[in-house]
Amino acid sequence: MKNNPLLKYAEQLAVDIESLCKYLEHKGNSNIIFQIRKSSSSVFANITEAQYPQSLPDMLSKFKIARKECVETESWLKLLYSNNSIDKEAFKKHRNLCGRIQRMLTSSCITIEKKIE
Repeated sequence: MKNNPLLKYAEQLAVDIESLCKYLEHKGNSNIIFQIRKSSSSVFANITEAQYPQSLPDMLSKFKIARKECVETESWLKLLYSNNSIDKEAFKKHRNLCGRIQRMLTSSCITIEKKIE
């Protein structure tokens, strides 16, 4: 699993968001910071757990949870951008990574669903 791009992107998202949160801590927004940390790290945690599933439905469930958490992360990024806590460049960078992860998760879910049928 060392060369798993999905896991690599999820880890990158969690690390990048943690760095962003450390930067933002002095600006307030403590609830948003807490929530975005939680959701971005959950993306990574669920994708990691899916690497060792109990079954295909278990893997599918972990990927779907990760996808939802990624959407949540993106929504917190939008809020941070809307309230001028982050600039357009930072917003786009992190949003694009979320989008890449979401597309990969959606594709994986479709593949797993076909195998389960």
